[in-house]
Amino acid sequence: MVALNTKWTLKRTGAIHSPRGTAISCKGWQQEAAMRMLMNNLDPDVAERPEELIVYGGSGKAARNWECYDAIVKELQSLGNDETLLVQSGKPVGVLKSYPTAPRVVISNSQLVPHWATWDEFRRLEHLGLTMFGQMTAGSWIYIGSQGIVQGTFETLMACAKKHFGGSLAGRIVLTAGLGGMGGAQPLAATMAGAAFLGVEIDEARIQKRIQSGYCERMTSNLDEALAIVTKAKERGEAISIALLGNAAEIYPELIRRGFTPDIVTDQTSAHDVLNGYYPAGFTKVEADALRTNDPDNYMSEARKSIVTHVEAMLEMQKRGAIAFDYGNNIRGEASANGILNAFDIPGFVPEYIRPLFCEGKGPFRWVALSGDPEDILTTDRELLKLFPDDETLHRWIPLAQKHIHFQGLPARICWLGMGARAKAGLMFNQLVRDGKVKAPIVIGRDHLDTGSVASPNRETEGMKDGSDAIADWPMLNFAMNAIGGATWVSLHHGGGVGIGNSIHAGMVIVCDGTRETDARLERVLTYDPAMGILRHADAGYETAHTEANNHGLHIPIDQYA
Repeated sequence: MVALNTKWTLKRTGAIHSPRGTAISCKGWQQEAAMRMLMNNLDPDVAERPEELIVYGGSGKAARNWECYDAIVKELQSLGNDETLLVQSGKPVGVLKSYPTAPRVVISNSQLVPHWATWDEFRRLEHLGLTMFGQMTAGSWIYIGSQGIVQGTFETLMACAKKHFGGSLAGRIVLTAGLGGMGGAQPLAATMAGAAFLGVEIDEARIQKRIQSGYCERMTSNLDEALAIVTKAKERGEAISIALLGNAAEIYPELIRRGFTPDIVTDQTSAHDVLNGYYPAGFTKVEADALRTNDPDNYMSEARKSIVTHVEAMLEMQKRGAIAFDYGNNIRGEASANGILNAFDIPGFVPEYIRPLFCEGKGPFRWVALSGDPEDILTTDRELLKLFPDDETLHRWIPLAQKHIHFQGLPARICWLGMGARAKAGLMFNQLVRDGKVKAPIVIGRDHLDTGSVASPNRETEGMKDGSDAIADWPMLNFAMNAIGGATWVSLHHGGGVGIGNSIHAGMVIVCDGTRETDARLERVLTYDPAMGILRHADAGYETAHTEANNHGLHIPIDQYA
């Protein structure tokens, strides 16, 4: 292996917190927003290992190294209102003269030529300091902690309840593993849906973080105690969340031996990254961490064996009557590659529960109060409910979010909105800034897990009606249209969510700064972005998407339904 370039600093002590308030250190709010959101990604309340620049998802980073982070901040602070900063896999590589409505930042993360798009090649290049893994919202500076995925998890569980359990999870047990940056949303989403929740997690610090933030209620290291609690809650129809300290590849087979079958079984370990994201059975966390450092090849071999055991147990639970689904971490792909030929008997959550929403152009719409004042989010909540008086899902969700979700870092909110509604909401937020009803600009972004921004055959585009699962043109088109439309920053990533070689996805962020000029940008970007989802699904043959295209006046040159 080529020696690592040791001049780069990969670890640093000292907490980072985003600035609050109305005083800015950049030349405009567009640049200030990018800087604050980068810093917010690394807030200890938000990130998993901020001292290593790791935000979530095994090794998803906000910047390549600390020198690159410092350079990005410096460039954002000096960036003109007619300039664009280029960021290549977490490293600022140039500033070009552009124009005021162009993106202030253009980001590309983890891209590799397809023949070389393997974990081994990526890790070789990463070791040389030449790239980084951007995950989805880590390297695009719009991660907002577990709160960013709570509603998506809630909607998935409620769709599962509607399909299999008469519309309610009361009196049902949900079993899963992984309580990290994404999986940490599961206990709260499950209890909001009425379930008794049991989540297995090997890292006690992650469990404590979820308990402190109100996402999980209790922790135990005793399997008997955990089972007694969730079984009793099931009998009473009570919602409760228990985190069990342990390894899923050890706990799940023991549950099989005991004859315990949950109502639902899924998983959100970071199984997409067998080196950095998944802990093998037979080791304590400390032992596994040492093995990863000292013998990474052996570590990965052991992790793959454990994934096989883990998925075999899920399949057996499915056989015994549990509703099983993959929640997007490529655990089935790893199991299949290591000998479990029927791993994909476990369906993915998108084709099973979420695709109908994607066909309507709906997906996870999120916004952040740059003031740092929670009251600004409450103001947007109130105005959003007024703006959409007939949206039953929104009127159910916002009160639940206000009651149960603790803010992490800068105050933020998420809800699922579609074409038309997103642009309407963005213009309303901009008006709130213009009228001084919120104290500072509002940042609008989304998860990359969205209607038209991802090509991921084991997740968002699994089982497409026309077989186009692996077609990656759509996120490229999404990236281009958001840049043309005037997003504040745009990003194109490889591998997020499911690992290197398995996905291409695009992100966008736009800032409501209160100006009239931004109204036009908001209307364009927040129309183009969901429109790409409708067009993508209409092209794949989904009649709902075709109907939505007609409803919104989208022109389709070659229309199979005409």
